[in-house]
Amino acid sequence: MTRSIIKAADWTLGPETAPEAPRGIYSAVCMACGAESPASDNEAAPVEIWAIKHTGLNPDHRQYKAQVETYWRVAPAVGNPYREIDAQGT
Repeated sequence: MTRSIIKAADWTLGPETAPEAPRGIYSAVCMACGAESPASDNEAAPVEIWAIKHTGLNPDHRQYKAQVETYWRVAPAVGNPYREIDAQGT
């Protein structure tokens, strides 16, 4: 198999659209004690509820570091020869 290097091809960057890829994975860390919420796929609400409950149990714990992990995919742009190859399914 022969591989070519394309030095001047345009690419696009966007969200991963594969069916199994989550839109985001959400979590939070309490800045007062370091407690961490469970991670939540695709929904921030469970993490938000965790933070509110954590503050309810610990009234001085009011600051959180919100964390969101997302996934990206690079795809060939119009005019990039790899776009044609991808369309052919090879």
